[in-house]
Amino acid sequence: MKIYLNHIKVRDIVENYVNNDEEGVFGYNGKLNIRPKYQREFVYDVKHRDAVINSINKDFPLNVMYWCRNEDDTFEVLDGQQRTISICEYINGTFSINNLYFHNLTDTEKNKILDYELMIYICEGNDKEKLDWFRIINIAGVQLTEQELRNAIYTGEWLSDAKHYFSKNNCLAYKIANTYMKGHAIRQNYLETALDWISEGNIEQYMAEHQHKSNAIELWNYFQSVISWVKNLFPKYRTEMKGLDWGLFYNQYKDNDYNAKELEEYVSTLMADEYDEITSKKGIYEYVLSGNERCLSIRAFKDGEKRKVYERQKGICPKCKKHFEINEMEADHITPWSKGGHTTIDNCQMLCKNCNRYKSDK
Repeated sequence: MKIYLNHIKVRDIVENYVNNDEEGVFGYNGKLNIRPKYQREFVYDVKHRDAVINSINKDFPLNVMYWCRNEDDTFEVLDGQQRTISICEYINGTFSINNLYFHNLTDTEKNKILDYELMIYICEGNDKEKLDWFRIINIAGVQLTEQELRNAIYTGEWLSDAKHYFSKNNCLAYKIANTYMKGHAIRQNYLETALDWISEGNIEQYMAEHQHKSNAIELWNYFQSVISWVKNLFPKYRTEMKGLDWGLFYNQYKDNDYNAKELEEYVSTLMADEYDEITSKKGIYEYVLSGNERCLSIRAFKDGEKRKVYERQKGICPKCKKHFEINEMEADHITPWSKGGHTTIDNCQMLCKNCNRYKSDK
């Protein structure tokens, strides 16, 4: 692989700059693809964006950027997309600095910016070499997420269509499910979550199998089915619902016959939790679907309570009648929590580990 350093003026990079959903983002008189398919959307906030322009105005050096040269003598930005777009958008009149747009500047001030030289390393090589280099040099600025790195590998029509649904500001996935999702669409969190759900954790395998398909309608239809199932099953929204693995719940429980009204009554009762037994309110939703108490993280007996019960029992396990040291025993609800037993010292017994596990398995 060949790598060499160039000094390229801002005026050359912004020549015939284009930024739209249909054509993509291009500069350098159409020869530079500023945002290839594997790159993230523009994520710089106002502070970072303005800092780029202020650095140029003060003639401070910007960090080195990285391009790769294609076989048709065009280029792609490997690292430096955010800075490049910030520069081009400012000169294009999209935003102002200190209430001054680029067109408000004097000719001298404009030329100072346009003649600013960017340091750009350009590499030539095959696709694998370019992607390997991309992983290595992308260590500065806003770090790539794991999904953004996957996008660099599995680029194609399928990925472009998937990003249309899941990876744009105000995208379709955001419109129907933002209250149920964590993260940000433009950082690929929505896409990663949907892929994780449909593949049950095998994201790379799913992307590899679908990379060369023409669209991502299967993924989108699946995602809509998940969200529709959730909304029908739990029509009353609570903030505890945000960020749960709804797709995994859908995969496992979608064929079960639930009564939405009964579920809501049960959820409401558990949320109230007058004895403060439940330490994970978010786990209530999985619990009412599965019946697994571990989802709730029921409040444990305190060490002092365990010691008092141990002494009261004189170290004897009430099940097998054998003596054990306290570290060989575990606290257990005499009346199970699911049957109304509370985490109080009167409802506590110390069982040896074998007896406690035998009881749990029954």
